[in-house]
Amino acid sequence: MANSRASKKRIKTNRRNRIINNSYRSLMKSSEKKHLDLIKKYKNITNNSPEDKTILRTSLASAISQIDKAAKKKIIHKNTAIRKKTSLFRRTFFIPNI
Repeated sequence: MANSRASKKRIKTNRRNRIINNSYRSLMKSSEKKHLDLIKKYKNITNNSPEDKTILRTSLASAISQIDKAAKKKIIHKNTAIRKKTSLFRRTFFIPNI
C-alpha cells in the first residue's frame, strides 16, 4: 500500500491511464481483426468486384490509423507498430487480383 500522498495520487493516475490505454489497445486489435476477416472473405470469393477492393482498402486504412494512434500515444512500441503494419500490408497486397 502506498504511504505518501504523492504515491497515492500516482496510483489513481496509473489506474486512469491503464483504462484509457486498454481502450486504445482494444480498438487497435478489433480493427486489425476486422481487416483480417475481410481478407479471408475476399480470398474465398471468386468474382471480386471493385466495391470489394475499396472496402478492403478502407479497412486497411482504418486499421493502420488505429495502429499509428496507439504508437503515437506510446501504448505500443513504434517497432511493434511497424511490424503490425507491414504484416497487414503483406496480407492485403499479396492477394491475387487486388
